[in-house]
Amino acid sequence: MKGLTELLKGVLEGIVLERISQGETYGYEITNYLVDLGFEDIVEGTVYTVLLRLEKKGLLDVEKRKSELGPPRKFYRLNDSGKEYLAVFWEKWGFIEERLRQLKGDK
Repeated sequence: MKGLTELLKGVLEGIVLERISQGETYGYEITNYLVDLGFEDIVEGTVYTVLLRLEKKGLLDVEKRKSELGPPRKFYRLNDSGKEYLAVFWEKWGFIEERLRQLKGDK
C-alpha cells in the first residue's frame, strides 16, 4: 500500500528487527522483503538508515563479507539486546493494536 511512509516511521525499526530475527540477512534483501510484503514506498536508503541506527543502539551483530557482485556486504544478526528490544516492541504494538480496536469499536 502506498502512502504509509509517515505512519511507518515509528514502527520501521521493529519491522526490520523482526525480519532479521528470522535469519541473517543484509540491507538489500530486507528492502526487497518489505516491498514484497506490500510496503512499496520503502527504499534502500531508508532501510540502511534504520540498520545504522539499530547498529548504533547495539541491537545487531554485524559481519562484513566479500561479495562476488560488488563491494563487501554487511550481514546482520540479532544479538541478545536486539531480541529484548524486539520483544518490547511487540508488547507495545499489542497495546496500541488493542487500543485502536477499542477506538474503532471492534471486539
